[in-house]
Amino acid sequence: MPRIEGKSGDGVQAVQLALSIIEYLAKERQAVGVTALAQALGTTKSRIHRHLQTLVQQGYIVQPRDSDRYGSGPRLVALGRAVSDNLDLAHVAADPLMELRDALGHSAVVSQITPDGMRVLATVPGRSPIEIGVRAGSLLTFNSSAQGKVALAFASAEFRDRVLRGKFEIFTPHTIISPAVLVAELEKIRDQGWATAPNQTAIGLNTLAAPIFDSSGVVCGAVGIVDMIQFIAEAPSDDQRLRTIAAARRVSQALGYQGL
Repeated sequence: MPRIEGKSGDGVQAVQLALSIIEYLAKERQAVGVTALAQALGTTKSRIHRHLQTLVQQGYIVQPRDSDRYGSGPRLVALGRAVSDNLDLAHVAADPLMELRDALGHSAVVSQITPDGMRVLATVPGRSPIEIGVRAGSLLTFNSSAQGKVALAFASAEFRDRVLRGKFEIFTPHTIISPAVLVAELEKIRDQGWATAPNQTAIGLNTLAAPIFDSSGVVCGAVGIVDMIQFIAEAPSDDQRLRTIAAARRVSQALGYQGL
């Protein structure tokens, strides 16, 4: 966190400090005291206290009764929800998907994680005269699709364990149905940052996918390219991998993710 310096009457510095306080409190899971805030932001307790009182009056932060600590207020929570509602994943991914399709020629797709699988939100058809892709609204499984595997690899341990305890649907002889085999592949996916699913949903079909993260660092979806396995091999080309990962990163950054 950058140090906040300058004269207390400086308008720009005052705005910067207020925003730094809001951002710091929004990231904390518990209320924070004036001393801790001053140390974290590199300024004095008196400056912190003046800003806190203004932010409390405006409803952006709250101070519980009989407490000397502060936390996020209802107005800040409402603002966060409004921003989140406006950041529709399909809308945010539209340009990265189009550019990914234009660069590689394959169908490009964005999907969102749900408790039961990956919901396809939008697709951009490839350049091939034979259309290869997935329909918007389709639900892809966690064990047979690249989107599902890459999301599951970066999901919480609790979410992953619940999926692994479930029953896996078989689509082809190559579909992964063994939890142990899937766990081993998920570990590999976490290390490399991408996943494929050659012949696992349909014979002759392959997808390359990379994860999307939201502003809190939680995996929320995936960007992928889809084509026949002769065009997206089991071991994708460097260009395919790098461009797909870059597109997913662009979407993550548009959602407010700062971990890349």
